[in-house]
Amino acid sequence: MVETDTPRHTVRHSVRVRCCIVGGGPAGMMLGYLLGRAGIDVVVLEKHADFFRDFRGDTVHPSTLQVMDELGLIDGFLKLPHQRLQTMDGLFGGTKVRIADLGRLNTKYPFIAFMPQWDFLNFLREAGRRFASLEVLMNTEAVDLIRRDDTIAGVRARTPDGILDIEADLTIACDGRHSTVRERAGLGVEEIGAPMDVLWFRAGRKPDETENLFARIEPGKMMVTFDRGDYWQCAYVIAKGQYDAVKARGLQALLDDVVRMAPVLRQGIADVKSFDDVKLLTVAINRLSRWTRPGLLCIGDAAHAMSPIGGVGVNLAVQDAVATANLLADRLARGCPSDDELDAVRRRREFPVKMTQGMQVIVQNHIISGALQGGNRPLKVPLLLRLISALPWLQGIPARFLALGVRPEHVHSKTAPAS
Repeated sequence: MVETDTPRHTVRHSVRVRCCIVGGGPAGMMLGYLLGRAGIDVVVLEKHADFFRDFRGDTVHPSTLQVMDELGLIDGFLKLPHQRLQTMDGLFGGTKVRIADLGRLNTKYPFIAFMPQWDFLNFLREAGRRFASLEVLMNTEAVDLIRRDDTIAGVRARTPDGILDIEADLTIACDGRHSTVRERAGLGVEEIGAPMDVLWFRAGRKPDETENLFARIEPGKMMVTFDRGDYWQCAYVIAKGQYDAVKARGLQALLDDVVRMAPVLRQGIADVKSFDDVKLLTVAINRLSRWTRPGLLCIGDAAHAMSPIGGVGVNLAVQDAVATANLLADRLARGCPSDDELDAVRRRREFPVKMTQGMQVIVQNHIISGALQGGNRPLKVPLLLRLISALPWLQGIPARFLALGVRPEHVHSKTAPAS
């Protein structure tokens, strides 16, 4: 694999590959690895110079760990620094509940691994270096599509050395919820909506500070905390569009609310010195009704944006990549798949996406919306949560949904003979 910050091909007007993947996130890097492994001539375009983005999804669920195992990568992957979560406990209006217990699952890796996404992506890039057919171009931003009549025939990209045309039999959009490729292709997005946005920040953690609570819900307030070893990763949930109102109250008012909800953060909250340390995540749930154009396929967040509920976005993207390689790798070896062959990816993945988004909407409507409305009445734990918490055998049901998802994918794409 050749990969440089200044793409080697920029001295030419254009290059030609079998497949061009736009976006070096979880979907793009996993699909690039799988297609490179299958011997397909593929290039992955990443618009940034590195993968370092703070506050990206960093929960690697058992479904993704299983994929890494099937690829023979799991031992090296789990040597990277990470934390493990097996039980998910919450504080709902002052009452402690257990939401899920992954230890009850019959799976090889019954835990969620917390790992910075840049470590995950760097690992895939390094692992893919052995495939001569895979090239990763950093600092290369897709700005438009190349068309031949009604067919997408590649990507026009901006590089530090000028414009590069990448002609491709198949272009795959993995460039996220604000996909340039999707917009240029004119694919319409169905907005489902979300009642909240999220403020992300870090608070310092001392070695003796431990707490198993995952979520805290009070009238008008909700927060999630993750133990990341030397710091707490925090997600403070606010009503949709209320960020300016939160800022108007002032930083100290926000931090006071945080400490009241999570006293364990009392010392470490000093790390949040200004609103520059607080990142706004605008939550969206949407999906495409059509994932394809001739010569083009959208997957991952480019095809379906997920709510952060359950932290499933990374894992849905990986599942899309595995399904895409399973369905298209052999066909790609002979040229661009037909429209019907491309649409097979949507037909395979649309049901899991709709089911997952449907569950996220249920949680939004029945738990989060009510909590964010506030009021003077104390929160009551919903009956379903009371039953799950009281009956341990039920805790495996939400655990399975979070950990493995709906109809998890397994690697069936081929491995090309070593050259």
